[in-house]
Amino acid sequence: MNITSTQNPLIKKIALLSEKSRERKKQSLCVVEGAREIRLALQGNYTLETLLYQPNIFSERQLTELLGYTTQKLTPIAISKEVYEKISYRSSTEGVIALVEVKKHGLDTLAFSTKKPLLLVAEAPEKPGNIGALLRTADAAHIDAVIIANPKTDLYNPNIIRSSVGCVFTVPIATGTTAEVIDFLKAKNISSYCAALTASKPYYEVSFSEASAIVVGTEDQGLTGEWLRHSTQNIIIPMEGVIDSMNVSVAAAVLIFEAKRQRVMTSYE
Repeated sequence: MNITSTQNPLIKKIALLSEKSRERKKQSLCVVEGAREIRLALQGNYTLETLLYQPNIFSERQLTELLGYTTQKLTPIAISKEVYEKISYRSSTEGVIALVEVKKHGLDTLAFSTKKPLLLVAEAPEKPGNIGALLRTADAAHIDAVIIANPKTDLYNPNIIRSSVGCVFTVPIATGTTAEVIDFLKAKNISSYCAALTASKPYYEVSFSEASAIVVGTEDQGLTGEWLRHSTQNIIIPMEGVIDSMNVSVAAAVLIFEAKRQRVMTSYE
């Protein structure tokens, strides 16, 4: 099959899904651009509905290689350069785009393979770039899950997929209200270590060796009082400069890798 018209119904559908969160939720589909991101979606057991490629950019060899990551029976659709330019959103050319079925992300979807999981909880993050960076850190550290409390942004926003370089497909993710997430952690006997300026200990003085959730808030508002009331222990990254905060994804990375360091050291003892 070959599509050369930008007025094709499938092309209009893809453009709408890229632009509208409402449509993504309604159709349970998202748009994924790029071979790496599509490969990670396949490795994360996501189902592809449609695969399109621009033959002048994405070769038959690359297409065959990508299809090797799935047992799904797909018939790739070749599209013209004009059509590709209409539905692609990257400044760099990738040449391949997929429609992917989204997953459910309720707290009940989380299952841990260890009795001492390490989680990252982010309350009300809004910027897709920050969310993507948090997911990249979570993947790099191979933590057990990311939970987003009071989500403000659709997880399958193209900018989150892009900024996470596909890690939105590789990391177990759940969402819920702050109250629901707090109840979930308590039910699982997971301690909450909340990044906050008040009543805090330096992060390196706290043990993360047991089941732990590192909880971060927005850069401007921090965590809500609800989190601070239920915190096992507030933690802080001591600042030696003029400012009293750092980018939330950077702060989360510092805290997560300290927890990972402690766990590695404990395993040697």
